[in-house]
Amino acid sequence: MATPKAIKGLSRNAAARAIVSWIVSIYVRLANSTTTWTSEGSEAAQKYWEKDTPFIGCFWHGRMIMMSSNWHPDRPLHMLISSHPDGKFIARVVRLLGFNTLEGSTRRGGADALRAMLRTLKDGGSIGITPDGPHGPRMRVSPGALMLAKLSGAPLLPTTFSSTQGKVFGSWDRFFLAGLFGKGVFLWGEPIHVPRDADDTEMERLRQKLEDDLNALTAEADRRCGRDSVTPADPVAEDDEGEAA
Repeated sequence: MATPKAIKGLSRNAAARAIVSWIVSIYVRLANSTTTWTSEGSEAAQKYWEKDTPFIGCFWHGRMIMMSSNWHPDRPLHMLISSHPDGKFIARVVRLLGFNTLEGSTRRGGADALRAMLRTLKDGGSIGITPDGPHGPRMRVSPGALMLAKLSGAPLLPTTFSSTQGKVFGSWDRFFLAGLFGKGVFLWGEPIHVPRDADDTEMERLRQKLEDDLNALTAEADRRCGRDSVTPADPVAEDDEGEAA
């Protein structure tokens, strides 16, 4: 598999981006199909899927690519991906895996992205969002996800994965790509509801809760798979490598 640095260079070329994204999508499907997955804590997600109730799935940027095995195959998911060239590469992979994409960022061009997500939720589609994307700090929640939940009324639902096989890359997000023939686990947390009248203090409390829940879930998933936990970045750090999605 190409490294994130190599992909970063290829992603600037449209033809190379198409070829490499196809190869990556084939590999992800193969890794997903050869991994023995278990899922825990998905009761809330199952309830929302059964009732066609939209929600906001939250997962770290470094854990996004294997989520195709963590989602109901008959329920639409729209993933927010940045318009940066690296983001276009990831968006193509995501579409090849069967998901819809929305272009934008909760940080850059945030108003347009927010409107697109609100329309999607209103129309009954769920949103997948990486609250530490597109450029970090790693495993730190930005306010955009909380604002989306507040305005839409849709719950935030944290989820993550890990596997006994795979590689954690040295990219800003410590991107984890599952290997073949491993044992993997998907973990879900409890829904987080953001009241429409939440003030700044409540918004910060819920932002911290989402961050803590996601980090705890990810650490537990890694522990179960015998992996070292990935450490969240300094919350005030800015990482120039994190321009992907």
